[in-house]
Order: sequence, then C-alpha cells, then structure tokens
Amino acid sequence: MLARDWFYSQRSRIGLDTVVASIYDQKDDSDLRARGALTMLGVKPGWRVADIGCGNGVMATEAALMGAEVDAIDISPAMLALAEVYARDRRAPIRTQSAGLLSFAYQPHSYDLIVSEFTLHHLPDFWKAVAMARIFAALKPGASFYLRDIVFVSMPDGSERDVIGWADCNIKNHDFERDSVVTHMRDEYSTFGWVMERMLTEVGFTLVSADYHAPLHGTYLLKKPKPGEQA
Repeated sequence: MLARDWFYSQRSRIGLDTVVASIYDQKDDSDLRARGALTMLGVKPGWRVADIGCGNGVMATEAALMGAEVDAIDISPAMLALAEVYARDRRAPIRTQSAGLLSFAYQPHSYDLIVSEFTLHHLPDFWKAVAMARIFAALKPGASFYLRDIVFVSMPDGSERDVIGWADCNIKNHDFERDSVVTHMRDEYSTFGWVMERMLTEVGFTLVSADYHAPLHGTYLLKKPKPGEQA
C-alpha cells in the first residue's frame, strides 16, 4: 500500500472554509433557493442524497424535508455544528459526517443525487479530478450531480481585468468583506469553467447544462450514464 504522506490535506483549509462559506450561506432566501434547486432536480421521498460541503445545512435540511435520506458532509466542525442546529430547529432528520470531498465515506452506486456548493474550489485541479471521480463512483447509474462553485469564466488573457472588476463589484455592492475576497483570490483554487467542464466529462459525467450566471459563479448539472449510454 502506498504511503499517504503525499495525499492532499483538506483539513489544512478548515479556517478558510469557514470564512468563505459564511459569505455564501448567509442569504435570507437561501431556503427558497435550495428548495427550488431540489425541486428542479426532481428529489423524491426515499432518495439518498449527499450534500458535500454542506455549510450551515440549508440544502441538506430542505432535501430532508422533501423526504430524502440525507448525508450532510463537511470538513469543518463549525459548519457541521451549524447544520445540526439548523436541521434540528426545522425537525429535519439528517445524518452528519465529518469529512470532505476526498474523504467522505460511501458505498458505490448508492446515491440518487449528490450536491456540492462552493466547496470544490478549495482543491487544486488534480485533487478536483480525484474528488469528481469519487462522486461519480458514489452515484447510482442515471443519478445526478449538482455542482455550484466559484470559477473563472474568461480566458487567461482577460482574467486580471475581470477579477478586478468582480472583486470591486462584490466588495462595494454585495457586502462581501474585502479580506474574504482577497483571501479567496490569493489562497484558493478556483479554475476556469472550460477546465471544469473537461474534468467532469473526462471522469465520465454527461454534462447536461453549464450556467455561468455571474462573473465567477458556475452551476453544473451532470448525469452519470446508465449502462449502454454514452457520456
């Protein structure tokens, strides 16, 4: 067995996870948005759903309230504690797991849906691909992966101009703290949208849709092909 001293440690990013997650989770309409996304994804009672990087548990809780069996997974103890409180307050049964994209426990072909929001960018590109492969393996054939993340939409020669404009807009107009924006740009691993799409399809997913609805936000809907289907 290979030594694992080369293995990427997500736990070294826990402090950054907590800071950045707080930017995206503190939205007054987050429950409505989560419910809308889950409805679009066709969640049904009895489905097995995993929310990897669950943050404060809004998406996981809404899925549980729709009758799904939900695993709320996060590498940050602080985020998991918030998720447990949020779900308990709404009487939603969720299972929590202290793990990340590279370490969550799963049985192959066991989930009907996996969602992950604003988590994948914490990994360098090599480890993004490893994480995507693990998610692919965990899904049932025909099941969906719903991914939202911070990505660069422009090509490299336009990135500096676009990043400055994006940072200024979010700092000035969206109540994002400058330190949080700077930390993300300096210390984290957002990649280009076209790189994300290529990695997802190389892993084996069928790319159903890719929506770049904001300067640095990408939303992807993926399907794991059934036997005999082409990705």
